[in-house]
Amino acid sequence: MSESKETRKAARLENAGWKTVTVQEFLRLSDEDMAIIEVKVALANRLRAQRTRAGLSQVAVAKIVRSSQPRVAKMEAADKTVSIDLLVKALVKTGVSVQEIGRSLEKITTSKGKPSRAQRLAHA
Repeated sequence: MSESKETRKAARLENAGWKTVTVQEFLRLSDEDMAIIEVKVALANRLRAQRTRAGLSQVAVAKIVRSSQPRVAKMEAADKTVSIDLLVKALVKTGVSVQEIGRSLEKITTSKGKPSRAQRLAHA
């Protein structure tokens, strides 16, 4: 069975005395914090996809959501100053249905390919 390039690299680093950890471990984030980050990133990615699919510029989206182009750029980057509420409002105002937003969130997986904490909490 062939090892992935990442697996071989991690093994080399560990053999050299380095420790490989996940982002969550490195930043000491709780499962709940990771779930919020995963949700925010999924919504930001969906907003960018919606904008490009609709052929809209960030300026056009800013007008639709009554904001500014730099703010839309921050939304698409999942900036820490952007709330999940604002992302959802922008998605709805640009024509994404609540069901489509839900489907975007269902696609969230952890780096290990397992359902994310956000998904596990949603299905509890």
